[in-house]
Amino acid sequence: SCKVFYAKDPLKIVRAQGQYMFDEKGEKYLDCINNVAHVGHSHPYVIKAATKQMELLNTNSRFLHDNLVQYAQRLTTTLPEKLSVCYFVNSGSEANDLALRLARQYRGHQDVITLE
Repeated sequence: SCKVFYAKDPLKIVRAQGQYMFDEKGEKYLDCINNVAHVGHSHPYVIKAATKQMELLNTNSRFLHDNLVQYAQRLTTTLPEKLSVCYFVNSGSEANDLALRLARQYRGHQDVITLE
């Protein structure tokens, strides 16, 4: 069920910088699918912030930490008042699962319609 991109001629990507990815031969590809539109790959600010955080603590959001609360407060100040609750998850799949469970709990229905 899982398809490999470029099945006839698979890419072996070995590094990335900015909006580009590079294969093992040094060929450059514009990355249009890996969620890099905001800051790109290997952004110095993101690397610095991630390194600083990993030096302090590297865990998921199941444990209490002031940074989670502070981030949620900063985030919600940019949103309409109705969007005042944050759920931190590890992936898009986990976000979809949580959204489905919340909708089922709120509406009291189990049925789901999806589009392929």
